[in-house]
Amino acid sequence: MSLGDDHHSSGDYGGTGGTRLRLPEEDGGPRRGGTSSSRSLVTVVGVVVLLIAAIAFANRGGDGSASAEGGDGDKPKTSATAPTGTRPVQSGFAHDEQGAQSAAANYAVALGSDGMFDKARRHEIVESVYASDVAAARQTDLDQAYSNQEFLANIGLDKNGKAPTGQTFVSRVIPVGSKVTASDAEKATVEVWYTSLFGLSGGNSTNPVTESWYTTTYQLTWTNADWKVTDFQQKDGPVPVGRDQRASTADDMTKAVEEYGGFTYAR
Repeated sequence: MSLGDDHHSSGDYGGTGGTRLRLPEEDGGPRRGGTSSSRSLVTVVGVVVLLIAAIAFANRGGDGSASAEGGDGDKPKTSATAPTGTRPVQSGFAHDEQGAQSAAANYAVALGSDGMFDKARRHEIVESVYASDVAAARQTDLDQAYSNQEFLANIGLDKNGKAPTGQTFVSRVIPVGSKVTASDAEKATVEVWYTSLFGLSGGNSTNPVTESWYTTTYQLTWTNADWKVTDFQQKDGPVPVGRDQRASTADDMTKAVEEYGGFTYAR
């Protein structure tokens, strides 16, 4: 199943013993964990790439300096930041290497979206993107992770995963490139290099939107005439050298995320 308008019908983050975990250190810095089959909450949080990055971000905290620049200005009309575009593929991704790359890139977009913080949308995403032998187990685990009150509070959301009044929650993955490192008729290994935006935009935000870079390797299987993810490994970077650009004000960032919808189709 491909991604459609307002729907992230994406693939599976894996759940077998090969998954690499990245958990926050006590001082807030990220560390890399080893392989584990545990279904504990810590392991579950390690399953979701952007969720891991969010935890590390939340542990660092923020001093609100980025938002302090925001003025009243001309407020844009509030609108949903839902993805835009029409469904480009009607009957699943192609059964070839490019189809596998398209699937992996779009799965990264869906599983890194703010839709994962809404229970109904999360269930839709998981049921659409995971292989059938992985999806059932992941559903309960992800519900537990995304409803963790401490985690939600640390990133500035309420118990239902909603942003405070006057602020906009941003969680987007933007693929930069992909490549196939192994494939046959039934399986494919695809690396997706991407940048992510995460945080709260708004004049009172103490967790301003930040940028991170990652590469995730997806293990895909061909099942029910489509590519589905069964496992993944994530690592930092490659991280480009940042230019000497001043961070936008909170108002400018809010206006951007409200006016520029994300993409439903990455490749």
